[in-house]
Amino acid sequence: MKNIKYIIITILGMSFSNDIVAQDPTFTQFYANPLYLNPAFAGSNGCPRFNLNYRNEWPSLSSNYVTYSASYDAYFKNISGGIGILATHDQQGKGTINTSNLGLIYSFHLKVNRKFSMLFGAKAAWTQKFLDWNKLTFGDMIDERKGFIYQTGDIRNNGSKGFFDASAGMVGFSKKFFFGFAAHHLNTPNESMIQGESKLPIRYTAHAGADIQIGNKSRFATKTSIMPNVIFQYQRGFMEMNIGTYIRYGNFQAGAWFRNRDAFILTLGINTGTLRIGYSYDVTVSKLNNANSGGSHEVSLGLNLKCKDKKVAFKTLSCPSF
Repeated sequence: MKNIKYIIITILGMSFSNDIVAQDPTFTQFYANPLYLNPAFAGSNGCPRFNLNYRNEWPSLSSNYVTYSASYDAYFKNISGGIGILATHDQQGKGTINTSNLGLIYSFHLKVNRKFSMLFGAKAAWTQKFLDWNKLTFGDMIDERKGFIYQTGDIRNNGSKGFFDASAGMVGFSKKFFFGFAAHHLNTPNESMIQGESKLPIRYTAHAGADIQIGNKSRFATKTSIMPNVIFQYQRGFMEMNIGTYIRYGNFQAGAWFRNRDAFILTLGINTGTLRIGYSYDVTVSKLNNANSGGSHEVSLGLNLKCKDKKVAFKTLSCPSF
């Protein structure tokens, strides 16, 4: 019961207060959901691809957080860039607050020279938030001996909010390294579902990584590489630093990340080139320990399709799959 109260108080405070603002959901298989990380990644694979993502955060708590994501993107030569569609759905406090988002992305691809390219992306999206009043409890509903038995005198307000949301980003890359920057919620939309105003603050993301080939480089040897990465995110006072590395051996990939002083992230996956399946687990190391929270589980599924026009030469981005 305590867990329910804490989560309800938290999500209500983040959603309704003028002083306390919400933070976005975070996927820890960062590159398995590239359009969510940075809209400039649209079309970076060249050929069409589908991505599905599921995250269950703190499953041991009575009211956990569950987030879903689905995306499609591809490169189109006639517009010199990529087109992407990204849909997300987030459930907070066992469905007390539901947030759905649908966005359309365009990314312009610029070949600076033979070894270096840049991508510039923009996303226009519509977000819809819903509040289930039936899952809320108020102080005037409590009887000292019998608990919650009364009807509340609080007047229900609306309980839903829709708004336009804009984001932009850029990525620069060569054969061995890449870096990027993105800014989400550029228009700082009002997300309050009741009276008053609650601006959704801009979320800034900076990321960089490298692909270091190791071992025998002959065409008969299994390709092995180490991919160190860093991702930093900031959203109105909330800062998150993720530092980690992946090891890729043929179709198999494993990774380990450390996030602030909050969690240690382990990732395993397989990528055949056409099909990609990944799983990650966040081990909670903060005061909300792993035994109480249950950590966080995340699953990703990706499908890469073949290009219709095989004559199109496209310089793909060499970055992790998970």
